[in-house]
Amino acid sequence: MPKTAVVIHFIFVLLFLGQVVHSQSDYPTKNQVLDTVLPSFSIYKDAYFITGVPTNSSISKETADAKYQISFKQLILRGELPFNSHLFLTYTQKAFWNVYEFSSPFQEVNFNPGIGLGAPVFDRHDRLKGLVEMKLEHESNGRDSIYSRSWNSLSLNYNTRLGEKLMVGIKGWLPFVYKEDNPDLLNYIGFGELSFFYDFSDKLKLDVNMRKGNQWDWKGRVRTRLSLRLSETTNQHLMLEWYTGYGESLITYDQSRSMIRLGYLIKSPDLNILKRKKNKKPNR
Repeated sequence: MPKTAVVIHFIFVLLFLGQVVHSQSDYPTKNQVLDTVLPSFSIYKDAYFITGVPTNSSISKETADAKYQISFKQLILRGELPFNSHLFLTYTQKAFWNVYEFSSPFQEVNFNPGIGLGAPVFDRHDRLKGLVEMKLEHESNGRDSIYSRSWNSLSLNYNTRLGEKLMVGIKGWLPFVYKEDNPDLLNYIGFGELSFFYDFSDKLKLDVNMRKGNQWDWKGRVRTRLSLRLSETTNQHLMLEWYTGYGESLITYDQSRSMIRLGYLIKSPDLNILKRKKNKKPNR
């Protein structure tokens, strides 16, 4: 992964952290959170269709591509489990499509089902502090023989809001049953990831996601997404993505890539409760 790209992304993160303004009163109360009706079916991770070109190699029909993702979450149980938790299923599918080549073949499709427990985290004043998820996940490319790639993990994910505009997420995983297909996978994806979500305004948003392999080198990834909401009444966006590093797809997890892509995004509402503001008093 190029050192210059890492430095640029790190500067972005420092700039955002420097603008954090933390206000406890902006968090919803415990009663407000527990009264919130969770949708039984919703978007889990962002859904998108984007296309673009490499920035570290020549541009051609073979190197340009399209990438798309669909993801959903199905609620199974809520209100019957300890710690105000809920049980849910997730499914995410990410595809890499060589759409500009003759016959437009798919390079890779990654399948990622999971089952998890989610719960709100409250501070000592009974205000929402963050959201935590524990999940059992499987990810594979559905292929066999030497092209088979898969891994399983038990993961723990925590998201919290640091200010009016900034949220931070940290996710760690314990992988298992992966060494037969990709024994050196952890050298490239490591044991976790760090995410920053920054709202420049109601329309313009930034998402930075970083991973580091478990070796003392630059193997890892940085993925930056800048999205512009198309109107005030929709969650549809125009998105620009810059991906640099390893592990973008399972079949090429050990190959460094740098891709810039542009396209259509439907943002997930999964963390919206962390953005909720305290209700204002009505004008008299």
